[in-house]
Amino acid sequence: MGFSSFLALKYLRPKRSVASVIACVSVLGVMLGVAAVIIVRSVMTGFGDIWEEKILDFKPHLSLVPKTGNAVFGEERLAEAIRGIDGVTCVTPEIDTRVLLSFRGRVLAPVLIGVDAAGFTGAYRLGQPRAGTFDLDGDTIVLGVHVARSLGVRVGDEVVVYSPKTLAANDEVYLPLKWKVGGIFSCGQYDYDSGYAVASLANLRDLMGMESGVFAIHVKTGCPTDAKKFGEICGKIAELDGSLRQISWQEADRELFGALAVEKNMTAILLLLISLVALFCVMNTLLVLTVQKTPEIGLLKALGFGRREIMGVFMVHGMVQCTLGVVLGLLASWAVLSNLQNIVEWLGSIGVPVFPESVYGLAEIPHRIVFGDIVWTVAIVYVFGILASLVPAMLAALKDPIKALNE
Repeated sequence: MGFSSFLALKYLRPKRSVASVIACVSVLGVMLGVAAVIIVRSVMTGFGDIWEEKILDFKPHLSLVPKTGNAVFGEERLAEAIRGIDGVTCVTPEIDTRVLLSFRGRVLAPVLIGVDAAGFTGAYRLGQPRAGTFDLDGDTIVLGVHVARSLGVRVGDEVVVYSPKTLAANDEVYLPLKWKVGGIFSCGQYDYDSGYAVASLANLRDLMGMESGVFAIHVKTGCPTDAKKFGEICGKIAELDGSLRQISWQEADRELFGALAVEKNMTAILLLLISLVALFCVMNTLLVLTVQKTPEIGLLKALGFGRREIMGVFMVHGMVQCTLGVVLGLLASWAVLSNLQNIVEWLGSIGVPVFPESVYGLAEIPHRIVFGDIVWTVAIVYVFGILASLVPAMLAALKDPIKALNE
């Protein structure tokens, strides 16, 4: 062990002094900062994973829409060709448009999806129906659970469906249709459960006054998150028909993922301020220590110890405090995340609802630790720790030995 390390560890021994109290507070501050950043980042990552999973289960991984015009024709031939591409799991020609639904004076405007009954359950992973079935035969409509709740309908009720063509067409009259509610779905994502309904492709064509064609061809793959494989599939589809524009799931929901990334980063930056405040405490500890040890510093310099050795004592002292805080912070974050659901339930039992299932639609609070988050958090703490230790260390190293001995 070098002289600087030996003396730094000697100074760290508790002596019931102000410096010892400030050192303990500094270590606890660094611990809380590190733990808070890792816990919040892990929970935000978990929410991102859940949202991504819900999006990939409900929405298409790739949408093919016309570059010009409003409809895609020859959709069955193209869909059959796309199904033959390795990695493609489901292809559904669809019409999706916003409509008005009316029931006993209540009106709602969800997005109505028209899809073949055979491809509905394959393209939309909705689990078991909340009520009824997912059968789209006849004049049947399947509603999201919050759509049904807002309208006050149950399975078997008839809703009035108003086509957008009613407002768009000047020389034709499109009468509203009555469709029977055949089922109610819930995918666990409020935006989808409250904003979507499903009917057969044939019924939606009749509602829109279309004899053939669709608005888009939706494709699902087995590798939506694998950029390389997903790109290869997109390239093969483009070779089949270059007249269609491709919209990937990342592009379709880029606002959501962008907002999540910004929120995640801003939260981490704000929480890192906790660590920054704690590192100011580290600086204060070292400043107090330099004042207390001024005679010893003067003696060491008189004995021939150079500025580098003196600086090393205080740098090691600061780094040890940072290291203790980081280690305790990692252990604390692991302990909290391992018992996160129990903590949430306990807080709820004492009247502090942290994660109400009725609001988030999730039984447990999601989280996932990312190794990269731990690395950059620890790295930032050490960078600020070095800067916080550097100023007191330089002040100690620049002290005049004669004046220091006389103090």
